[in-house]
Amino acid sequence: MARLAQTAGLTDIQQEILSTVRDFVDKEIIPVATGLEHRDEYPQQIVDGLKELGLFGLMIPEEYGGLGESLLTYALCVEEIARGWMSVSGIINTHFIVAYMLKQHGTQEQREYFLPRMAAGEVRGAFSMSEPALGSDVSAITSKAVKDGDEYVLNGQKMWLTNGGTSTLVAVLVKSDEGHPEGTAPHKSMTTFLVEKEPGFGEVRPGLTIPGKIDKMGYKGVDTTELIMDGLRIPANRVLGGATGRGFYQMMDGVEVGRVNVAARGCGVAQRAFELGVSYAQQRHTFGKPIAQHQAIQFKLAEMATKVEAAHAMMVNAARKKDSGERNDLEAGMAKYLASEYCKEVVEDAFRIHGGYGFSKEYEIERLYREAPMLLIGEGTAEIQKMIIGRRLLEEYRTQG
Repeated sequence: MARLAQTAGLTDIQQEILSTVRDFVDKEIIPVATGLEHRDEYPQQIVDGLKELGLFGLMIPEEYGGLGESLLTYALCVEEIARGWMSVSGIINTHFIVAYMLKQHGTQEQREYFLPRMAAGEVRGAFSMSEPALGSDVSAITSKAVKDGDEYVLNGQKMWLTNGGTSTLVAVLVKSDEGHPEGTAPHKSMTTFLVEKEPGFGEVRPGLTIPGKIDKMGYKGVDTTELIMDGLRIPANRVLGGATGRGFYQMMDGVEVGRVNVAARGCGVAQRAFELGVSYAQQRHTFGKPIAQHQAIQFKLAEMATKVEAAHAMMVNAARKKDSGERNDLEAGMAKYLASEYCKEVVEDAFRIHGGYGFSKEYEIERLYREAPMLLIGEGTAEIQKMIIGRRLLEEYRTQG
């Protein structure tokens, strides 16, 4: 099943890493994923295996105990993991975004303190930007930090934290008025705080509560939570980068690479849906022959495979652009938009190929059918991606006069 979604120009090390991950997915994730998902059970044994493989430190520099690999390597690993079970890719994605933000924007002290333990998987990251009434309008954040001596006091409610319960480090975006007078543009008065906490639910440190898991249609196993701050005291040295007012740019940088990750997840889920569809089509017989021999099914398979290939190519291009040091918001937005939309379509076609059996929980495609919609909204809706793409295109193709 390895004909589609091949990536040219990989090094021997990259190929070895991907081969190891693919083998792990086939042996340790796919056989147990559906059972765990139906029970909404956290995949602790799988997570322990990922720690042993070093995936929690895949992009963390070697000087901090990581593997120092590229975004492309990471995205290809995520594609493989999502092919096995998308929830597992979510567990490492938020961790990776926080590690990336620390690497790019943290002070030297912050990097030395957190990154080695994050590389080992001892500290697990989550990031918190959204709020209950926020949606896509980040400028409408109401959570606030007020300076009090050598500390900041944080108050507010955050929403949609992946790994909210299992994480021990959360990057939280709030408003901070210190040094930013009234009338300052909203995006210039936001700050990211590095909040350490105990894993679990309830009050996980004084002033910080994780109420419990949000019950979801799909994307189960991984915990998605709220975060409530009520007089939460954070020392000034836990402001990411050491200065207030930079939080919006830090978060957007993290979300940009997160969009490549979501695109990779879409590619992985679509790839698995194609594998299930093409396999079932050769086993199921109607009118005296396998349904794969019916032209209508062959047309579906052709469309599905083309979408898998196109989404993969765009995801790889976005990752390579970021690795080159160039601005990639256009490519990341396109990749995320296309891969998530194509994923939904490929999964639905595989569901149709399965017929009535696709509606049964005994078949894996039922799980994928509930998981794919999350990709349409995660790390920015399709409409947000179109806004980003449209604005960037107008910058590139601006006419004179």
